[in-house]
Amino acid sequence: MSGAQRLVIFDVDGTLVDSQGDILAAMKVAFEAVSLPAPSRAEVLSIVGLSLPQAFARLAPDADHDRMIAAYKEGYIALRAQAGVAQSSPFYPGAREALARLQAQPDVLLGVATGKSKRGLDKLIEGHGLEGVFVTRQVSDFHPSKPHPSMILQAMAEAGVAARGTVMIGDTSFDLQMAASAGVAAVGVSWGYHPVADLAAHRPRTILQDFADLDAALDALWACTP
Repeated sequence: MSGAQRLVIFDVDGTLVDSQGDILAAMKVAFEAVSLPAPSRAEVLSIVGLSLPQAFARLAPDADHDRMIAAYKEGYIALRAQAGVAQSSPFYPGAREALARLQAQPDVLLGVATGKSKRGLDKLIEGHGLEGVFVTRQVSDFHPSKPHPSMILQAMAEAGVAARGTVMIGDTSFDLQMAASAGVAAVGVSWGYHPVADLAAHRPRTILQDFADLDAALDALWACTP
């Protein structure tokens, strides 16, 4: 790498950790709260990454969204407390090691941009022992939902890194659209919640098949960046 400061922003659910079990279960609780049948797994995973108001607006347009959001949050918290973070939101293979490799590079800063709440992200970071890893944490409490570019723009401002030195890594179309709107490079991952074909339609720089491929992908990307 060139020595210029770089910022790597990660999505969380579906990219770093696999929390779909708790997401699906909490969504069932939310729909039960308004006496509606739960949507299918595919329907739920299709909205992962959106903030909860936008997610429920898509899944249940005419329902009481405030009630559903409250039930979802209560259900998710209860499930996480019962199982523990490591079990309810385990790292994908190679994720922790990839973070450690990047954090060890003096010219690389790490951040997250997630549809999670601040409380949810803080609990996940605490549960996985990731304190001090991310210099910037962008959550749904303080931003419009993805794919609005607000999270990335704020992350760059906090890190002091320009768009040309920033890359967004995520598993959903919302992540890639957000990156495009913010004017930064995007890298998709194949193991998350949106089909690879959907990711490819948004023309990311590459789609990773394994976290072991991340370092080479970033080196190739930054070799073309002044």
